[in-house]
Amino acid sequence: MTPKTGLLEVIALTAVDAERAQEGGADRLELVSDMASDGLTPSVETLRDVLGATDLPVRVMLRDNMSFAAGDLDGLRADAARLIDAGAREFVFGFLDLESEIDVEACETLVKELDGLPWTFHRAIDRARDPLRTYDELAALGCDTVLAAGHPHGVAHGLSVLQRLARREDGPRLLVGGGLRAQQVHLLRAGGVGAFHVGGAVRPGGWESDVDVAAVREWAALVKE
Repeated sequence: MTPKTGLLEVIALTAVDAERAQEGGADRLELVSDMASDGLTPSVETLRDVLGATDLPVRVMLRDNMSFAAGDLDGLRADAARLIDAGAREFVFGFLDLESEIDVEACETLVKELDGLPWTFHRAIDRARDPLRTYDELAALGCDTVLAAGHPHGVAHGLSVLQRLARREDGPRLLVGGGLRAQQVHLLRAGGVGAFHVGGAVRPGGWESDVDVAAVREWAALVKE
């Protein structure tokens, strides 16, 4: 059944992005740094600027390298603590082990640091050995959302997996993103997907440019029509 309303999450790098995303009708932000590395932990200063610029929910990335390995786990814990002190109340992270399974120890370590705050398990699921089984396992870790494209190469390659995930009646909410195209939204919504994540799609000028209000507005209308 098609959801009556949808959620649009927009990647933000700066306070200007946050303002523009909110003006365009975004429902939530994912705050990251360094998109050349596919999104890393932002600075405390950037977080404060963003929180001062918007009243949208802001999910803050915890990631210190462009792989899906945890890297410096003590450093990530310290980052989480600093960001929480600065006002972060929602997060994004997700790690795999050498066997392409969920790195449960790393995730549980950060979950403990978050002390009940909501979080998204990000696109590490697309590199997991079995994304469908991994999705079912994530509820036990306590995440409320899973960001997935269904395939490492993006939504166009992962539609069948996403459609199967969308049929899950229990577990985290599915948030679709990763090379998402406007023409795919109707099909995904018809299959039960209600939440969508965009980054480059709302930056016609590329990652060196700010979020484009008109582009966000178009996506918001598409997701919520």
